[in-house]
Amino acid sequence: MPSPDLYAILGVDPSASPDELKRAYRRLARQYHPDANPDDPQAEARFKDISQAYEILSDPERRANYDRFGSDVGAGGNPFGAGSVQDIFDMFFGSMGHAPTRHGPQPGPDAELSVTITLDEAAFGATKEVGASIAQRCPTCEGSGAAAGTSPTTCTECGGLGEIRRVRNSILGQMVTSSACPRCGGFGTVTATPCPACRGDGRVTAPVSLTIQIPAGVEDGSTMRLADRGPAGPRGGPNGRLFVHLRVEPDPRYVRDGDDLHHQAHVAFTQAALGATIEVPTLRGSVALDVAPGSASGTVHRIRHEGVTHLRGRGRGDLYVHLVVDVPGELDDRSEELLRELAAHRGEDVTEVAGGLFRRRSKR
Repeated sequence: MPSPDLYAILGVDPSASPDELKRAYRRLARQYHPDANPDDPQAEARFKDISQAYEILSDPERRANYDRFGSDVGAGGNPFGAGSVQDIFDMFFGSMGHAPTRHGPQPGPDAELSVTITLDEAAFGATKEVGASIAQRCPTCEGSGAAAGTSPTTCTECGGLGEIRRVRNSILGQMVTSSACPRCGGFGTVTATPCPACRGDGRVTAPVSLTIQIPAGVEDGSTMRLADRGPAGPRGGPNGRLFVHLRVEPDPRYVRDGDDLHHQAHVAFTQAALGATIEVPTLRGSVALDVAPGSASGTVHRIRHEGVTHLRGRGRGDLYVHLVVDVPGELDDRSEELLRELAAHRGEDVTEVAGGLFRRRSKR
């Protein structure tokens, strides 16, 4: 009997890459898995062929043998290595023989909220008190869901496991599937007399004040994930996760670039020409900055370690000060007179403009 075309079984070209093989296998395995086709015996045989083809072609050495000789030479007639079928099942469908138990209360769901902070709080960290309305453990029954004087009892349907397991035989061996117990809903216990305050759920929704620690260095749009700070789980289950979305308010003084800050410092044209010492705002106060004589608009000064704290690691970013030289649009008579004297002294031709305005024109 001629050997089957393994590439045809997977529906790929012989030049297919390992990733293409894997994608083809996943698609076909899910399509023909016996659990997805309980009434189709041909699907089970098809699934076995697909698994066998992928097992051979996914191994570089066995694939090379197959491409060279048309069969899996050296495999001893067994296309599967020891335990390889189980490995494939575990990879794509989860462990069939060791399904995780659902015994006990389930964790609460995830929740999310938004917090607005200032640039200073983002740079140095902050503690924020945030109000929210989330599920909390019922104070009446302390989360058990049972009325006073009673307690939950072990579910007789699942024996406290919280799930029902079913074993079925197939050509690939025993396959174990599990589902939540329909009687206890997966909790493993049954509450005969529910708590009237929470109706047996073990939790109530009420306003709560949350203390959020904002780490230094966070950026606008970042999200904090806080384990066990979300809603309480039903019937005493642990709290879910709380996702805090951070919004950093724009600061008119700065433009943030990573952990660096950029600030525009306006100086008069006389200060730029003659030099001056100006005050520059930083996140920790103001610092003196020397403007060199003859500084042009757009000159950049770097002040180290006056930026935002590094979120991961030590230290802070830098502050970049961009000079903007302001040229007056209106002059009083004396100022205009002095400027005209300066222009004449420098040999520069200027044109008088109505209203006291002037524009400079280099002499040629």
